[in-house]
Amino acid sequence: MKMNMTKKWIAMLLTAALAAGMTGCAGEKEPVPEKSSEKAKNETAESKENEASEETEIQVFIAASLNTVMTELAEKYNEEHPEVKIVYNADSSGTLMTQIEEGYACDLFFSAAQKQMDQLENDGFLVDGTRADVVNNQVVVVTLKDSGTAVTGLADLGEAESIALAGGSVPVGKYTRQAMVNLGMLPETEDVSAITTAEISEALGGVEISEQDNVSKVLTAVVEGSCEVGTTYYSDTYGYEEELDILETVPYDLTGNVIYPIAQVKNTEADEAQTKAAEAFLAYILSDEAKAVFDAYYFDTEIE
Repeated sequence: MKMNMTKKWIAMLLTAALAAGMTGCAGEKEPVPEKSSEKAKNETAESKENEASEETEIQVFIAASLNTVMTELAEKYNEEHPEVKIVYNADSSGTLMTQIEEGYACDLFFSAAQKQMDQLENDGFLVDGTRADVVNNQVVVVTLKDSGTAVTGLADLGEAESIALAGGSVPVGKYTRQAMVNLGMLPETEDVSAITTAEISEALGGVEISEQDNVSKVLTAVVEGSCEVGTTYYSDTYGYEEELDILETVPYDLTGNVIYPIAQVKNTEADEAQTKAAEAFLAYILSDEAKAVFDAYYFDTEIE
């Protein structure tokens, strides 16, 4: 009898415990699912982030004398815009102009002279309203330190045993020829860029002249000692202060202003992302931040 009563009490206790457990579970609140509007917002933000980081590539044609400064500017720009790959094509402005005319894909053209930009604009290659003058430069006569040259500047260039000189289609070569005409070293002519290296050599008494197809090669010829002197840009001497002597900084009244214009080029191969990236990089080149970098590399940013 006692055994039966004990079994009954155990059964009652188990039933009560089970009921209490079920009541407790029923009292717990189920987790509230995330609101669909919040989820949509998160998805939209993620989509925008992916869109902003979409990689694109722009083709930027730059005069050879801009190579060093533009490399730094690209690095600075990529700190904020790592998704934009900036590909430079650095050469003489005349060569770059010809490539654009021949259909090479190009988004921006940064020239060392107005002549090439004028021609592209007249022929309809530029995006209207994007052309702007960025910097000025100066032609300099340079030699290696301790070269012992008798040359003191442009006027007595003929005293050198050898000269590195850019061709007439290269802006620095054109400016050098213009200065020599203004000094009376060469005869007046309608187009100074047409004056040949042979004509200059003859005017200087037969001195050996090594003609180069861009300004960087002129600098290299002097730095490596292949030529005794050469004419390059003041900005090109950046980083060579311990190796080169500047014999003369040719004044603007002899060369005229050495203005570097930039413009966006019509690129039919570019998609919308590439076009917008080119517009944004152009705006950066014209910014105060970029101006400070140009100043550091010996360019003159105070232009009219």
